[in-house]
Amino acid sequence: MAIGNLKDVESGEITYGLEDLEEPLMNGKVVSCSSGEETDGEGEDSSNGSIGMVLLSTAVAVCGSFEFGSCVGYSAPVQSAISEDLNLSLPEYSMFGSILTIGAMLGAVTSGRTADFIGRKGAMRMSALLCIMGWLAIFFSTEAFSLDIGRLFTGYGIGVFSYVVPIFIAEIAPKNLRGGLTTLNQLMIVVGASTAFLLGSVITWRSLALTGILPCICLLLGLFIVPESPRWLAKVGREKEFQVALQKLRGNGTDISREAVEIQVNLEALRALPKARMVDLFQPKYIRSMIIGVALMVFQQFGGINGIGFYASETFAAAGPSLAKIGTIAYACIQVPITVAGAMLIDKSGRRPLIMVSATGTFIGCSMAGASFFLKSHDLLLDWVPILAISGVLVYISAFSIGMGAVPWVIMSEIFPINMKGVGGSLVVLVNWLGAWAVSFTFNFLMSWSSSGTFFLYSGFSIMTILFVAKFVPETKGKTLEEIQESINSS
Repeated sequence: MAIGNLKDVESGEITYGLEDLEEPLMNGKVVSCSSGEETDGEGEDSSNGSIGMVLLSTAVAVCGSFEFGSCVGYSAPVQSAISEDLNLSLPEYSMFGSILTIGAMLGAVTSGRTADFIGRKGAMRMSALLCIMGWLAIFFSTEAFSLDIGRLFTGYGIGVFSYVVPIFIAEIAPKNLRGGLTTLNQLMIVVGASTAFLLGSVITWRSLALTGILPCICLLLGLFIVPESPRWLAKVGREKEFQVALQKLRGNGTDISREAVEIQVNLEALRALPKARMVDLFQPKYIRSMIIGVALMVFQQFGGINGIGFYASETFAAAGPSLAKIGTIAYACIQVPITVAGAMLIDKSGRRPLIMVSATGTFIGCSMAGASFFLKSHDLLLDWVPILAISGVLVYISAFSIGMGAVPWVIMSEIFPINMKGVGGSLVVLVNWLGAWAVSFTFNFLMSWSSSGTFFLYSGFSIMTILFVAKFVPETKGKTLEEIQESINSS
C-alpha cells in the first residue's frame, strides 16, 4: 500500500508534503515544517549539534511504521489457516482483509486534529494502544465479528501512524538530516510487511497476531524517553517545554536560538495563510491539479496492489499448491531492496519516466500472471503455469515498488499550490483509501469469477496509467512550484 496521507481532511491544514521532507537533504535549505516556506539555512548552529536523541527518537517513531507494515502484511500468509480454523466464507474473509483500509481511512482523516490536540507522542500512544487491542481481539477470535473488530482497530491505529510518524520525524530532525530520516518511514513499512509475510509462513495465525504487539510495546516504552515535537509545543504555546525539547534534541552545548526563532516565525506565517475549502479545488486554476492527483491514485489502487498484496499466498496457491510458501517468501524478500532502489532513482530519472516504466512493469507482471491462469483453465502448458504465476507476481510487485508506490504521492505533493496542499491532499488521501478498500474487498470475488480475467483487468489499468501520464502529467523534477503550475495550466 502506498502511504503518503499527510493531510488533515477535517481541518484542511497545510502540513508537510513529501517535497518538504526531501528538499532539505537535496538543496541545503530550511523548509518550514508548517508552511513549506524556505529560508536560508547557512550557518545554522543547531544543524551541527548532537544527533543522538534525534536518532533515538526516530528509531522509536518508526516502530509505528513497522507496525503499519505488520498490519498490512498480516492477511496474506494466514488466509487459508484462518478460513479453515474459523470456517469463514469467502465474503467473510474478504471483509476481514479489506476492513483494515476502512479503519485506516477513518484514522487518517481524524489524525491531524488528534495529533494537534493531544500531541505527536499522545497520538502515537493512542495508536499503539488501539493496535494492541486489535491484535488481542484477533488472537482470541472464534468467529468473524471479533476478527473484523480487531482488524478495524488496527486499521484505525495505522491510519493515525501514517500521518503522525513522518510528521514527528520531520519536526524533530535538523535540516541536514530531515530528508534521509523521513525516508525511514516508508522503508520500515515495507520491512514490517515483509516480516509479517515471512513469519506467517512458519508460525500460526494466532502467534503472528501476537508478534504484531511487539512493535507497539517498543513504541510505548520508547515514548517515555524521547521528547515531544518542539514545533507542536511551540504551536500550542508551551514555550518553556518547547525550549527544553529543542535543546534536548540538538544537544546541551548547541545554540538553538536561531532555530527557535525560525520555528516561531514560520508558525506565525502559517497562521496568516487563508483557509482553503474543498470546493476551491474545482476552480479553473486548480482543477487540473486535482484531476491529476485523483487520477494517479485511482490508477495506483485499481492496478490491483492491495488485492494482490493482501491475498498473495492464496494467489500463489491457486496457481499451484506448492507455490504458496515459496511465492510468499520470495514476495517478502524482494520488496525491501526494490523499494530502496526506487527511492534512489526518483530524483535521478524524473517522475514521468519512472512512473511509466513502473506501470509498464506492472502491465507485464499482470499479463504473465493472467496468462498462467488462462493456460491452467484450458489445461495448456501446465508445466509453465507455476513459473509464469510466480514470475508475474514478482515482476508486478518489483515494478510497483520502484515507481507506482511512491511516485504518485511525490507528484501529488508537488502539483498543488501551497495554499491548496491541505485540502488537495485530503481529497487525494480519501480517494486512495477508498480505492484500497474497493480493490481489497473485491479481489477474492474477482478471482472466483475468473483468475485470468482479474489480472488482465489490472493490466488494463496499467495501460491506462501509461497513457494518462504521457498525455496529462507534467514532469516536476527540478521545477519550482510556479513552473509546475504554469506547466499544468498551459497543457
